[in-house]
Amino acid sequence: MARPNDAEKEKSSHPVGFEAHDHATCVHTALQVADAHCAAKGLRFTSVRRKALEILLQEHRALGAYDLLEILREAGFGSQPPVAYRAIDFLVGNGFAHKVEKLNAFVACSKPGESHSPAFMICRTCDLVVEAISGPARSMIGKAANKVGFKIEKSVIEVEGICCSCAEQANA
Repeated sequence: MARPNDAEKEKSSHPVGFEAHDHATCVHTALQVADAHCAAKGLRFTSVRRKALEILLQEHRALGAYDLLEILREAGFGSQPPVAYRAIDFLVGNGFAHKVEKLNAFVACSKPGESHSPAFMICRTCDLVVEAISGPARSMIGKAANKVGFKIEKSVIEVEGICCSCAEQANA
């Protein structure tokens, strides 16, 4: 699949969260948050980690580790799987990316630097992944957990359906 070049992505508005947004600002802000977080925590935000995050932010869709590795290889970062896996582990471990279990892939966090429980809406047609924020304590599962004395520490919700673009194409 051909990917738009960086210049094309920078100057256009992309549908994310099922609505258009300023893509350049989105990427820039997320990278700034990652830079600040790493500086504050004394973490090494290496060039390969930064590039991996930038790729996930640019793509605005979930990428498998080998897809990410291929793009990193094209950017000159090596072609061995540990290159991608180490970068992914760092990004997920520091809240800059999430694993989407259904797709066995990774997506940039839409709320980096904020503690939250993600809920992913996955289009079964185009694999677009949109992150929303869920609150486990306010949900039905949170109520059920409270009822039995279970303390939820982490939750991830994944739902599958059809995004508005695919629905429009299907109706055309």
